[in-house]
Amino acid sequence: MNASRSIDRTPEAAGLLGLRDMAAALDRWASDPGSDSHAELSDVFGRLMASSGLDGGDLHLAAPPLPEVELKTGTLDGSESGNGATRPAANDLRTYSLRFGDRALATLRLDAAPAAAFSVDECAHTLEIVIGAAWSRARAGQARDELGALDAATRGIAGVLDLDRVLQLITDRVRELAHAQYAALGIVDQEGGIERFITSGISRADREKIGPPPRGHGLLGVIVRESRPVRVHDISTDPRSYGFPPNHPEMKSLLGVPIGTKGRSIGRLYLSNKLPSGDFTEDDERMVEMFALHAGIAIENARLHEQVQRLAIVEERERIGRDLHDGIIQSIYAVGLSLEDVPELMTDEPDEARRRVERAIDSLDQSIRDIRNFIFGLRPELLEQAGLIGGLAALADEFRVNSMVDVDLVTGGVEESALPTELITQLLSIAREALSNIARHSKATRGTIEAVTQDGVVRLTVTDNGVGFDPHQQRGPGHQGLVNMRARTASIGGELNIESEPGVGTRIILSVPYDASARVREGDS
Repeated sequence: MNASRSIDRTPEAAGLLGLRDMAAALDRWASDPGSDSHAELSDVFGRLMASSGLDGGDLHLAAPPLPEVELKTGTLDGSESGNGATRPAANDLRTYSLRFGDRALATLRLDAAPAAAFSVDECAHTLEIVIGAAWSRARAGQARDELGALDAATRGIAGVLDLDRVLQLITDRVRELAHAQYAALGIVDQEGGIERFITSGISRADREKIGPPPRGHGLLGVIVRESRPVRVHDISTDPRSYGFPPNHPEMKSLLGVPIGTKGRSIGRLYLSNKLPSGDFTEDDERMVEMFALHAGIAIENARLHEQVQRLAIVEERERIGRDLHDGIIQSIYAVGLSLEDVPELMTDEPDEARRRVERAIDSLDQSIRDIRNFIFGLRPELLEQAGLIGGLAALADEFRVNSMVDVDLVTGGVEESALPTELITQLLSIAREALSNIARHSKATRGTIEAVTQDGVVRLTVTDNGVGFDPHQQRGPGHQGLVNMRARTASIGGELNIESEPGVGTRIILSVPYDASARVREGDS
């Protein structure tokens, strides 16, 4: 507090000034700044001035998060009559700056006759203590609320791996966090230009009326180029402003904060029009900067996940391409060769020509079934079933239709809640591969799919009653299924056992511990 004379700060003097009533009234005003709490605060302030022997007081409190308020009483109430009191003489007025540490909280003017000079400074000091304590409580409550909001906002974007979705969530969450009317997220390219611009608080129709996204001129460009937070009171009067295009909503205050990760800049957060009114504060800036750290991590994770998904798609296409080339395409080519001399045989050896055509039809039917199996393997809706059981059921149903092999499904001991989505995806892919092998090579009439979870291990078994084979024998073209299953099993830290011999059938047993799913997630992050 700045004053013109020394201050007596004895506890006895401070206790005479209604400390508790003023503190309670300020707390009620802070929690509910309405007409009732304002009336109570004005009344307490007036009584405090009167009990201190002062003729009038004027207090202007401007210390967010405390709501701004001005209290006047006695000769300083601003009315013509001054509540019946004469206007104060200039030498009877005292002006004080009330502070909490280095932060200015309020301006206080007091009107006192010379006889009351001793209590004037003490009254000002007591008000400084009361207002400082009220501001400190309000700030602590605000910090608690901000941390809760920040925690909720960061939890809302954590773990979201779809890039488009996480960008929109970041924009929506930061607008709520900073109490802004509008928010935007600009993703920058390597040259610093804005390549994507996501908005929140404006409808799609209104957004389309504005036209193309900004290119980074004016204030947006300042934030992009300088990579530092920017707070602006009025965009329209700032000399760095580039202006708004037609149909753009009115925007006044602005807060811009950069987003970075791993030492490089990836985007900017823009917030406009602080609600309910006023400017963005240092506290807003600090909170949005903390959120921007989490936003950068979320964006980077989503980008990496997107890259992994693309690689997975490429690998799957290459696998299918190899299988098509090594199996189906060669089979169709062989059918074509077998039919080349059929026209001549139809005259000289009609029975042989008929047998060749019948064999060709059988081979083409098998190729059609193989192609349908490959197409089914590409269907993404398989992985959207209700977990492992739903996916295996869909596989079994489709397999029965395509192959005419009767398949039983046994899943009585599966705890699906314990299995991560990534692990289920790999299990379904391996089961699909095993069924494809049955259809293409086993000549089986029956099969069984069994899945159980026990002692932290998920076990998937696929059995058929077909012709069987020697698992140790080198396989030729068209037999990539076992190679693919072994590769998938290794990627999830599992163990694959193949039990088969000619004329007996085949049993494929896959065992994977649950904690192997952690390795799957590491590969996606």
